[in-house]
Amino acid sequence: MTTPDPDGPLAEQLLRFTRRVHRIQKRHIEQCGMGVTPAQSRLLRTLAHYSAPPRMADLAERLEVVPRAVTSLVDGLEASGKVRRVPDPTNRRVIRIELTDDGRKALRELRGARRAAAQEILAPLTEEQREVLGGLLDTLVDGAPEGAARHCG
Repeated sequence: MTTPDPDGPLAEQLLRFTRRVHRIQKRHIEQCGMGVTPAQSRLLRTLAHYSAPPRMADLAERLEVVPRAVTSLVDGLEASGKVRRVPDPTNRRVIRIELTDDGRKALRELRGARRAAAQEILAPLTEEQREVLGGLLDTLVDGAPEGAARHCG
């Protein structure tokens, strides 16, 4: 006989909530009319965190995807003028990726879309509930100490 999983319903709620967040963010991004996918949006946000243009391998590592996935994202963003490939000044075999002015403009618009999505998602909560949720999310983002994670089983 199996024992009931007390975290099962909560795990399902979390999955449903993350799907809802992604759906709402995607809709808001699409409403901007920039033709940027959520994955491209993530790449643009990641690029903005670098002080100097990163290599494709750096982006792949930071985004936790295979390099080929970054190549496809960069190809699309380059075609729309939001990023450009530039040669590395010290190693001509290395190509770096930098934001263009259009890319920086897109980032500003995307931030607005993300804020609008967050407002929609948080609308049912009172200010007090938002503060509690913020504290809980901080705890979840920081995670459990190493070694405390449970494995598949």
